[in-house]
Amino acid sequence: MSGGFQGLLDDGDELQVPPGYRVEIIRGNIVLSPWPPGYYAGVMDRVCEQLGPRLPEGHIACSGPLLYVFPSAARAYEPDIHVVHRRTLRTTSNRLDGAALAFVAELTLPSTRDIDLIDKVETYGKAGVPVYLLLDMQEEQATVYSTPSAKGYESRCTRAFGEDLPVPAPFNCTLDTTGFQAPTSPAT
Repeated sequence: MSGGFQGLLDDGDELQVPPGYRVEIIRGNIVLSPWPPGYYAGVMDRVCEQLGPRLPEGHIACSGPLLYVFPSAARAYEPDIHVVHRRTLRTTSNRLDGAALAFVAELTLPSTRDIDLIDKVETYGKAGVPVYLLLDMQEEQATVYSTPSAKGYESRCTRAFGEDLPVPAPFNCTLDTTGFQAPTSPAT
């Protein structure tokens, strides 16, 4: 094992990650997070579709697995949805600059919910990510955090799934959260 945050990144690159998991660095530890259930993909797709027409010039919305690093916080996350300028993705590195994010969204899982609700809110806010959308899949509510500062986010707005949620600048739109709930019965 190597030392410090850089060592954790290097160690994470070397891990043989079991199928169904992704690697993040949280609170000085390498954390394996499970992949979400299938219906999360539909929710992520709906968010990207709604943001698409409102993206800042040159930006792209992705829901693919990319690692964004926050060296000053010793964190590295693979957000469920991320919006960055296209130039951010023009690299051969698998470690992208977290400060380049214009928007990030996380869909909570029972095993990592506290990380999304506490650790990521703080890290994204202090790093200056303009908008953080937290989709609390267990409580069936959406919270948008905005106005980042050195102390974290100064503004937030929460709505139950099924209600419209205002998304502030640089997007200035309303997110329709209808259908974000879990299906009532598993697909066969």
